[in-house]
Amino acid sequence: MWGAATASYQIEGAVREGGRGPSIWDAFTHTPGKILNGDTGDVACDHYHRIEQDVLLMKEAGLQAYRFSIAWPRIQPDGKGAPNEVGIAFYNRLIDGLLEHGIEPWVTLYHWDLPLALQKECGGWLSREIVERFGTYAEICFDRFGDRVKNWITLNEPWCSAVLGHGNGMHAPGHVDRDEPYVVAHHLILAHARAVQIHRSKFREQRGRIGLVNNCDWRIPLTDCAEDKAAAQRSLEFFLAWFADPVWKGDYPAVMRERLGDRLPGFTDEEKQMVRGSSDFFGLNHYTTMYASEPKPEDDAVGRVSGNGGIFDDQGVHLDVDPAWDQTQMGWSIVPEGCRELLKWIDARYDHPAVYITENGCALNEPDAESAINDIKRCAFLEGYLGECRNAIRQGVDVRGYFAWSLMDNFEWSFGYERRFGLYRVDYGTLERIPKRSAQYLKKAIESNGVSVRESSSAVNSGV
Repeated sequence: MWGAATASYQIEGAVREGGRGPSIWDAFTHTPGKILNGDTGDVACDHYHRIEQDVLLMKEAGLQAYRFSIAWPRIQPDGKGAPNEVGIAFYNRLIDGLLEHGIEPWVTLYHWDLPLALQKECGGWLSREIVERFGTYAEICFDRFGDRVKNWITLNEPWCSAVLGHGNGMHAPGHVDRDEPYVVAHHLILAHARAVQIHRSKFREQRGRIGLVNNCDWRIPLTDCAEDKAAAQRSLEFFLAWFADPVWKGDYPAVMRERLGDRLPGFTDEEKQMVRGSSDFFGLNHYTTMYASEPKPEDDAVGRVSGNGGIFDDQGVHLDVDPAWDQTQMGWSIVPEGCRELLKWIDARYDHPAVYITENGCALNEPDAESAINDIKRCAFLEGYLGECRNAIRQGVDVRGYFAWSLMDNFEWSFGYERRFGLYRVDYGTLERIPKRSAQYLKKAIESNGVSVRESSSAVNSGV
């Protein structure tokens, strides 16, 4: 399965139209000092008014699938109550348009835009109440869209919601706290499992699939010593296994319980039964790789915090990069072989699941249309990572799909509009979409099913 991905708050705009209620990201972006350049998602890419145009872009790019998220506050403006029919109609138009052009919709229920009312009334993801609230919202979506949507994702990157939203405050709702990430993560996992339970019990006749998408970077031991190898493993368990182990094994990793004690919430036997097995596939968002080592007193604290999301003291890992590695505009190292090794780690730990790479891509410095259109470095990035996906498949990993991030340039959260990940450039003055070289590159990769994905010199010279 070949596709590209977006998220509602990052592209839709129209935040006060069609009965949509405010989200925590609306409040966060309008708080001075939170977002680079004071940018907001008020207009974003104006996808709300440009559905037909954007679906044609997807068709032009040869996409077989499109992963997008539903904005919870468009469906339930205050996070509860009857569905907003205008919001339902908006997503119906999108889904029907995709299917009309032979593009399979992959729908994410939650990509971080929580209804603000739930944050104010019950504390959002800090409250156990959110589990049932999310279940009700999910049921509305299954009921209204499930006759056509056959691929569901409950949550996008719950690690980010927990750590960036409640640990270091980089994301909405902007909390800085030592313990909140673990409480929030617990409720996110339970909410995911509750939505899956509802889908499997009430909508079995729809014959859909449902799963969870986690993000993770690869960790390479800095040296061959046992301490650094243990640090690399510990870092992966505090990152990916934190959310994947409950779903695939029934509980949190033992190392987390050992290091956190009672600070890590526990599942009841009934909850373990609900959570375990609650994913039909393994969704992975992957971008970069770092070295991991046992920390030393002289290690730079700033680097540790930025690399570990503010929970360094809990996992006790120092992260670093190789200065020889090329980097994206995000400062993320380009290490394609890390993708292969992470896929192999997932395959071994979780007993050979079906894996979909639901996000992979790179932000580049593209100050003008000319630099964007000739994004040869992004083509090389895609070539490298797709090549290592093929190598992982050859080594036995069951990789079944790849979604590029992102279809178009968009609002990149705390970085505003200065980070561009798109296959299509968006001129934020005119909102014109302009295809980049990488869009044509991915199209050729799709046409060959990834068999021939090299950016040849002849293609570069011909301006393909």
